[in-house]
Amino acid sequence: MKYIVLVGDGMADKPLRELGGKTPLQKAFTPNMDRIAAEGTPGKVRTIPRDMHPGSDVANLSILGYDPAEFYSGRAPLEAASIGVSLGENDIAYRCNLVTLRSDGSRKIMEDYSSGHITTEEAKELMREIETQLGSDEVRFYPGVSYRHLMVWANGPSGLECVPPHDILGKDIADFLPVGSGSEKIRKIMSDSVKVLENHPVNRDRTKNGKNPANSIWLWGQGKKPALPSFREKYSLDGALISAVDLTRGLGICAGFEILQVPGITGYIDTNYRGKAEAALRALEKKDFVYVHVEAPDEAGHSGKYKDKIRAIEDFDALVVGTILHDAGNLGDYRILLLPDHPTPIELRTHTGDPVPFAIFDSRNRKKNRGMEFNESILEKDDTLSFEDGYNLMDYFIKGN
Repeated sequence: MKYIVLVGDGMADKPLRELGGKTPLQKAFTPNMDRIAAEGTPGKVRTIPRDMHPGSDVANLSILGYDPAEFYSGRAPLEAASIGVSLGENDIAYRCNLVTLRSDGSRKIMEDYSSGHITTEEAKELMREIETQLGSDEVRFYPGVSYRHLMVWANGPSGLECVPPHDILGKDIADFLPVGSGSEKIRKIMSDSVKVLENHPVNRDRTKNGKNPANSIWLWGQGKKPALPSFREKYSLDGALISAVDLTRGLGICAGFEILQVPGITGYIDTNYRGKAEAALRALEKKDFVYVHVEAPDEAGHSGKYKDKIRAIEDFDALVVGTILHDAGNLGDYRILLLPDHPTPIELRTHTGDPVPFAIFDSRNRKKNRGMEFNESILEKDDTLSFEDGYNLMDYFIKGN
């Protein structure tokens, strides 16, 4: 038996007036996902525990079968694992976004959490300068992908409260700066980064070309090195993971997966969707389990662009789900778990912890759920499977009913 998990990050949403009261997932043309729902087992799952922040780290940890209340240690340590940064026992890793701040009189407004999805090449230049100007024996900076980078504070304090930049778009950052023990140092680093970045040649060129400059860093998502039992220990399966996002790749590394490299994957709507699906199918010739994560719908949700979100969902359906359904039969018996990790509503432009729909397709047992579509309408049905503790879904998927 082969096991395939297909995650459309942030696909779930709320009804939009612009779409006639439909969600982007309901409006999109998704014949392949609808087939999985119609011929499989649909249900709803709460991937975010009620008392935890609705982050992709928490949600994907749940989907993989790990109880976040027991194993979650922060977002940035997972990203550190992805880019090969080794953390000491008392090191604190921080996610370091390159962001765009807009001046409004004396106020600084969070204009863009991604600096216009700055290229990795441009970002590396900026992060090298940040490390040169602000790095020390105590604090080091490491480049990642696009706007997503890392800071490590050796023997740093724990317990700070930091806010994700995508949660405060259009708001004055003064109300959301880090608080708690050690916050003065973190605030100073963020403030000093503006002086380093605002007149950098990369940003002068971006501004000249009408692009958002990466004129500040924003630190958040901090935590210590996690300790997860391997996925193989839990389920006796060898696994692989595909994602353009350091967070998800880092989670895969911590779970003991092989991380597959796919050319052209970006974490945005221009990603190489088909390449992910084809790499997953190749991996399943030797592996038992593959986890395919697509970030594009989430990025569109954060940007508040419903047309981009519909496009991302349709491309995910046609090029990822469709490719898998068309060719997975060559591998023998297989099961597919399809779901978003969490909602990212267009109107809110950030994550929520609401339940999401899922569907499990089993090549050996095709059902006939007449009229069933894969979208948020599944959440309204009383006769479907329901998992309040999201980490139990993986047990059901692997072990069957």
